[in-house]
Amino acid sequence: MNQSPLVSVIIPNYNYARFLKQRMNSILHQTYTNFEIILLDDASTDESFEIIDQYKNHPQISHVEINRSNSGTPFLQWKKGLSLARGKYVWIAESDDYADLSFLATTVPLMEKNTEAALCFVGSYCVDEEGNELNLDHNRWGKRQLSCKEGYRIFNSSDYVLRNLYWRCYIFNSSGVLFRRDLSEAIDGREWSSMKSSGDWLFWTEMAGMGKVIEVYKKLNYFRSHRSTSAQARRSGIAWEEDFTVISKIEQKYPQITSYRKMLRRGIFYKKIKRAQFDRNIKQGLFEKLEDVLHGGYKSYLIERLNKYLSSLVPCLPTEQRDRL
Repeated sequence: MNQSPLVSVIIPNYNYARFLKQRMNSILHQTYTNFEIILLDDASTDESFEIIDQYKNHPQISHVEINRSNSGTPFLQWKKGLSLARGKYVWIAESDDYADLSFLATTVPLMEKNTEAALCFVGSYCVDEEGNELNLDHNRWGKRQLSCKEGYRIFNSSDYVLRNLYWRCYIFNSSGVLFRRDLSEAIDGREWSSMKSSGDWLFWTEMAGMGKVIEVYKKLNYFRSHRSTSAQARRSGIAWEEDFTVISKIEQKYPQITSYRKMLRRGIFYKKIKRAQFDRNIKQGLFEKLEDVLHGGYKSYLIERLNKYLSSLVPCLPTEQRDRL
């Protein structure tokens, strides 16, 4: 095992035995090889342990950690992995995803060249459980991204948070990100690691606020979409409430966000909850929570709807699409 790996690859797993070999092969066969692998299992009940056991003596495996009981949130596994990592950079490679073999060969040199960067994020193919490509576009690349001659762009930290991450978690999958370990250690991990659904959004917002962000316009990650899992978090209301917390944290850290943009952000929340198909009582509870945490309500919704209508006539009006860098 390399005693000074430049990259620590954290693989958090829970009941994804059926994907583990593909995930491991997509890491072990990377064309860039200076890395360690930290394998974590959160008390899986499938055959994950048997598969993990096959790899435990591989020279690039530095840690194998098996929880006796489930932690209740994937982000505690992220936190554990970070505490074990030794590399300058970290790649949290979720066990159900897989990577192009040039992922590290692309991202590591960009991070090494751009020393002020906090993270480097590549594009993703969205695939189903059988690996079939889905017609889902989480990258949301427009003309500015696709016409970039260099194939990547570098953004200032606060600009990226205010123009991109304030509207949505554009860094939607950790498997597509390489980031600096030292900066992650400077973040208070108690809040993001205790979340059930939106801990990644808060974590990437904190990371982006600590350095420049590199976006690579190549699809080097294969993001496995499990609609039932994400839908359940939405239907229960947990994901929405955590989203409110993320926006509240951003607004506390960046007081330059205008009142009008704040009103639009609340209006977007209200609109999505209003249109969502789930229990009426949960929906009412979310409207109350939105008012309690962000002071957003029906007025915000009306302003957002009016802004949407007028934005086609008034080019200076802000929208998520116009704001995106």
